Amino acid sequence: MLRHKDHFHGSDLEKIEQYYGIPKEKIISFSANVNPLGISQRLKEELSGHVDVITQYPDREYTRLRTCIASYCSTRKEHILVGNGATELISLLIQTKRPRKVLILGPTYSEYERYVSLEGGNCLYYPLKETEQFELNVEDLCRKLYEGLDMLILCNPNNPTSSAISRPDMRKILDTCLLHGIFVMIDETYVEFTHEEEKVSSVPLTHDYNNLFILRGTSKFFASPGLRLGYAVTGNQELLLEIHGKKDPWTTNSLAEVAGKIMFQDKDYIRQTRELIFRERERMWKELSSWQTVKLYPPKANFILMKILKPEITAQLLFEHCIKQGLMIRNCSTFPFLDESYIRFCIMLPEQNDLLLAAFAQLLKD
Repeated sequence: MLRHKDHFHGSDLEKIEQYYGIPKEKIISFSANVNPLGISQRLKEELSGHVDVITQYPDREYTRLRTCIASYCSTRKEHILVGNGATELISLLIQTKRPRKVLILGPTYSEYERYVSLEGGNCLYYPLKETEQFELNVEDLCRKLYEGLDMLILCNPNNPTSSAISRPDMRKILDTCLLHGIFVMIDETYVEFTHEEEKVSSVPLTHDYNNLFILRGTSKFFASPGLRLGYAVTGNQELLLEIHGKKDPWTTNSLAEVAGKIMFQDKDYIRQTRELIFRERERMWKELSSWQTVKLYPPKANFILMKILKPEITAQLLFEHCIKQGLMIRNCSTFPFLDESYIRFCIMLPEQNDLLLAAFAQLLKD
């Protein structure tokens, strides 16, 4: 039986197939938050020509890949650490820092708490408030930071609220954390989907702060979760040396190394992705904001958090209604501070978005 607290992650298509009897190939996942364009044509064409690299070990230092990443996000290659997805890098950071007490903004991605718990640490949550559109009250957060905390974890833009913290506000947070000896981990998985990335990304701040570690990856923006290529940015060279001492060699495979060097330089794909997401996000926002039965929160990433205001409709009921049409959304009731009235969906191709709007309308539109 499907228990009340169970939920389907965007990658759980096999479970969906088994539970609902829907072939996974026929499911459109609005839950995974992955770029609907799929991998770029350039990557498809060029990667196959490099398949022989699997006969060799990757460069232990990943020098060319780190140089390419540094150019992509305007930093120094000495500040870049690559890994087997962002998850490996989260794990390595927590293993290295071993924080005893961690503050996490919630609602957010559950894996942060899991990694802290595995290392024996405890997590506290600072709740983003629905009354404030789930936007962070920076001054209030800074008042809650104190010397007993070891680490602050932020997802920026945040999943599932799609809210974001500006770079000037992030500087205030970092200054306060530096004062109290608090290390800051920022997950920027979705930052490339923001309209003004240069005003949100904290990568430039790694030149000024040694208590900062930024996570990024290729799973969402570059539509390659199976590639397992992630990277971190930090100016703290002592921390990098310590992490390297714990990190297994060659966890990023040769094909991922080649793919990274191709995708980070594919300017046409990057432009096309941003244009599609910005256009479709605005269109869906305008349409759904006109309905009296839902409430939307201003989205900065490639997904939208929506609250259902129609009393008889729950997130699970809407999920069931949509999945039977091959449309998979995210029931957000398992996120801290959210209940059965919240769902999340990502921006897909125009014709796919039309299908979702039509499915929503069947239950929600008066």
